[in-house]
Amino acid sequence: MCRWLAYSGTPILLDELLYKTEHSLIDQSMHSKLGVETTNGDGVGVGWYEAGEQPVPALFRGIGPAWGDVNLRELARVTRSGLFLAHIRASTGTPVQQTNCHPFRYGRWLWCHNGAIHEFRELRRDLMMAIDPDLFPSISGSTDSEVMFYLALTFGLREEPVRAVERMAGFVEQVAKAHGVAEPMQMTVGTTDGDRVWAFRYSSVGKSRTLFYSTELNALRTMHPELEVLRGLSEETRLIVSEPLGELKGAWQPVPESSYGVIQKGADELGSFTPR
Repeated sequence: MCRWLAYSGTPILLDELLYKTEHSLIDQSMHSKLGVETTNGDGVGVGWYEAGEQPVPALFRGIGPAWGDVNLRELARVTRSGLFLAHIRASTGTPVQQTNCHPFRYGRWLWCHNGAIHEFRELRRDLMMAIDPDLFPSISGSTDSEVMFYLALTFGLREEPVRAVERMAGFVEQVAKAHGVAEPMQMTVGTTDGDRVWAFRYSSVGKSRTLFYSTELNALRTMHPELEVLRGLSEETRLIVSEPLGELKGAWQPVPESSYGVIQKGADELGSFTPR
């Protein structure tokens, strides 16, 4: 399916995570260890925010394999950000085109997804008819991931993100049931408004795709005092990833099944996720 990461913390160059780690996102595009497919070559995208600049995030999306995208490599080596989402795509049936590459953007919001809505072609019309008419013209692609995003926006993502995504998942399951489709939802989702980052792990079958969050910096510094790179990062720095970016002992914690997490200033949050 796909691989993605979300970073929030001390501003860094994008290539530090996209290219330079032991099992970077670009490496995962060719050699995924925990994904459904080993290769994720149907497009790549990154959305990032610049402090003090235009609040609408910048967006780069390409349709080629991430490992061969020279424009992404050039951009990543000179672009610094304290909050960004990046995604490599393995299509589940919709075309390989720029408008189908993640992250998706609406105003300040970014959204990326790994997974699928089972029998999406059969459910698509009913799902799309529930999207707010004012939001509908902004849809530009044909993926289930983008439909999920606009349903979440319709159900209040900008006001109550967790509850909105729970409503989205519940609505998809309701529509699927009406069509006789069992266990339709498979998702890990990352979304942000440029201030906080929300991550969700859920599937109707109860066996969701992998998702991990990074250990608190203070604990990592205690475990690995020899790593100078950890000294330059703030205690607020966090990562959420589809699969670990390396084998550093104690660095990665699995996100529990049917749960959500929030990266934010101060204490982060971890809670249970229940479709409504």
